Amino acid sequence: MENYTFNSLTLQLEGLNVPQDSVYPLFIFLFISYLFIMFANVGILVLVFTDKNLHQPMYLLFCNLPFNDILGNSIMVPRLLIDMLRPPSERLISYYECVVQAFTSHMFGTASLTVLMIMAFDRYVAICNPLRYAAIMTNKMVVKLTASAWGVAFVLVGILLGLTIRLNRCRAMIRSPYCDNASLFKLSCESVFINNVYGLTFTVVLFTASIGSTVLTYTQITVVCLTSKSKSLNSKALQTCSTHLVVYLIMMFSGMSVIALHRFPQYTDYRKLSSILFHIVPGSLNPVIYGVQSKEIKKFLLKLFTPEKDKTVD
Repeated sequence: MENYTFNSLTLQLEGLNVPQDSVYPLFIFLFISYLFIMFANVGILVLVFTDKNLHQPMYLLFCNLPFNDILGNSIMVPRLLIDMLRPPSERLISYYECVVQAFTSHMFGTASLTVLMIMAFDRYVAICNPLRYAAIMTNKMVVKLTASAWGVAFVLVGILLGLTIRLNRCRAMIRSPYCDNASLFKLSCESVFINNVYGLTFTVVLFTASIGSTVLTYTQITVVCLTSKSKSLNSKALQTCSTHLVVYLIMMFSGMSVIALHRFPQYTDYRKLSSILFHIVPGSLNPVIYGVQSKEIKKFLLKLFTPEKDKTVD
């Protein structure tokens, strides 16, 4: 029979079910991944804000992604690493910390999609309306787009968690490696019908808006490229849009995998692994993909790491 603990302020994390001989290899992998995410994303942020050549709308909007990757992984990964070295009975977390972790985790996923949407709009204006780009994508517009991306994510996730924290809890075991909304409302013995309806609506609206805006944007860009005889325009479109599209597809695949696996309790271990990779994979690949594809970033890095004597020799 299941044990019931009503409205306990101390919860227990089930964590990862890892064989004892695999704990340390997995710990080292996640630790190195986390260090790389921090180094690469902080480096991108510093790079964009220190190099005036990168003070362009495309790069300023992109800065939202590394900031989001830093925030999302810093809340989840260090706690996960600590819990991996603890016995299952000592993986305890306060209810309030769990709510904050769940909120941050969902903000990470939601903001990733809303930020990619405003980045798609920037690419649309740059390629389809190049002569008006400077007039449309002003500093004020960049601020408005950034505020809207984070504002929409904050409101949607705020309602999601608000509906969950209103519930009384009769359980204290989080069936996940870290806290998220689904694991939190599953602690309740009350009806979670409203939570399920809003969660499904939230997911459908977010993914529909994201996929719809991306398809519409890239359709318009494709039409312009096919009707244009400018090789430079087509080259620019291919370079910048392919980068954005790869990052977008990685984010969508990771997010959909987690959502789909939540519907199949028999694949709990795969869901746990997928939920961790949802944070790790985009956070690791985003700075690499943009760093490799961006001419401006590559120029800055070459200038930074080229010896001074080589720069002065013709």
